[in-house]
Amino acid sequence: MNLEEYFARTGYKGSLEKQDLETLTAIFQHHIRAVPFENLSIHCGEKITLDLEHVYNKLVRKKRGGWCMENNQLLGWVLRGLGYNTSFLGAYVYNPHQNTYATIMTHLIVKVVIDDKAYIVDGGFGVSYQMWQPMELVSGKDQPQAPGVFRFTEKNDIWYLEKERRKQYIPNQNFSNSDLLEKKECRKVYMFSLEPRTVEDFSFQCTYLQTSPDSLFTKKSICALQTSHGFRALIGWTLTETTYNYKENMDLVEFVTLEDEEVEKTLKEKFNITLGGKLVPINVKGPYTI
Repeated sequence: MNLEEYFARTGYKGSLEKQDLETLTAIFQHHIRAVPFENLSIHCGEKITLDLEHVYNKLVRKKRGGWCMENNQLLGWVLRGLGYNTSFLGAYVYNPHQNTYATIMTHLIVKVVIDDKAYIVDGGFGVSYQMWQPMELVSGKDQPQAPGVFRFTEKNDIWYLEKERRKQYIPNQNFSNSDLLEKKECRKVYMFSLEPRTVEDFSFQCTYLQTSPDSLFTKKSICALQTSHGFRALIGWTLTETTYNYKENMDLVEFVTLEDEEVEKTLKEKFNITLGGKLVPINVKGPYTI
C-alpha cells in the first residue's frame, strides 16, 4: 500500500506539503469523484471485510468503491500518512421511513483537527447527502456547499447533521413519487458523539449490514458517484443523474430504468466499475434498517 498509488487512483496531482484545509479539501473532492459509494459486493457473491489491506486492494487496485467503513477507513489512512491529526467517530444514521435514528452505530466518519479546529470528513455517505467539503465541527452554523446547506447542531454532547436541499425539477414525471426522491426539503442525516472509535468497533455492523434481511444494503444494490456538477446513482435498475443548481435554487433530477443487460455496461461507462462476479440487481421498497 502506498500513497502514490492512491493518488493515481483519485487523480490528485496537487501539493502535499501543507497539512492545511485547502489541501484536505482537494484530496477529499478527488476521492468522492473517483471512488464510488457502493455495496455491490453483497450482490455479486463477494464478502465485505474491514481489513485495511483488503480495502486498499479493492478500492485502489481493483478500482472499485465501497461503503463508509471502506471509503472513510481508506481516507483516514491516507490523511494520517500525510501527517494530519485524524480519528474515527461512529454515527447513527437517520431512517426517514421509521422517523428515527438507528439503534446501532453503523456509520464510520473521520474527524480531522487543523490549527485547533475540528472538521468532519465523510467520504462514505453517497447520493445527495454526500458532503463535498470538510465540515467545521461547530453547532448551529449554516455551511453551504454545492449539494445544499449542511448544518451541525449539538445537544448534551451529541452532534446532529442535517441538510437542506433545493427544489427539484423532475422531467420524467413517472418518477415524481419515487422512493428514491427525498420528499422533505430539510432532512436529518445522522447523529454522533466525539468518542474516538476504532475500525474493530464496526465488525459486528459490517457483518449485520451485509447479511440481515432487514438491512438497507441487502434490499438495494447501490452505486453512487459524485461528479463535478452533481452525482449519479444506480439503485437496482434505476439510474439517477442529478445536476445541482441547474436553475436558480433548483436541482435537475433525471431518471431512467435500465434493462438487465444494460446494468453492468452502465456500471462500466458511468462509474468505471467492472465486477468480478455476476451482479444481481435489487431494489426492494418498504421499511428497512440502516
